[in-house]
Amino acid sequence: MKVWKKKELEEVEYEPRSVREILTEMKDISEVIVDLAYAAVLFNSDEIAEEVRLLEVEMDRLKYQMEMTVMLATRTTEDAEQLAGVLQVANATEHISNAAGDIVSLMKTHMKEPILPSVLREGDEIISFSRVPDRVKGMRIEELYDRVSAGIRVLAVKRGKRWFYDPEDDMFIRGRDRIVVSGGEESILKMKKYLEGKA
Repeated sequence: MKVWKKKELEEVEYEPRSVREILTEMKDISEVIVDLAYAAVLFNSDEIAEEVRLLEVEMDRLKYQMEMTVMLATRTTEDAEQLAGVLQVANATEHISNAAGDIVSLMKTHMKEPILPSVLREGDEIISFSRVPDRVKGMRIEELYDRVSAGIRVLAVKRGKRWFYDPEDDMFIRGRDRIVVSGGEESILKMKKYLEGKA
């Protein structure tokens, strides 16, 4: 059984967390999940698609946690009015993750021509999946930005079997890491040349 399917079947237990903390985590996932879904289609990567599914399940679990937290925090009509808006934001955020799941579902359609990848490559921003060579290991993500110039954003880093989503700029990248990056075509090309030692 796939990891995301197994997690989907797990019972969600209440954890004492603040509304702000849960909403922040939901926001972080929503910021990266759509880009990862596009990357899965662009590279026809079942591996990235599985990570999108896992994040989609995590978003569902967070929404359930949010609902339990809000119900426990509601004591008056005023509380209910204020927290109703929070639930609307949580619902909208979950819709984003569901849309990302719909995008990776398109990978299962059997089309004669690979239309989707070609369409995605025509956008203003493209997505790149690159391996970090040993010669740049130990570099922070912000240093990579400085070397390549503005115009790219590291969406995720894969290290062995582990993924780091929306990594902080001060995160060190290691040799053999794989990075998912979005940005303009010129910036992506410059980054690839730098990683290949051609710039």
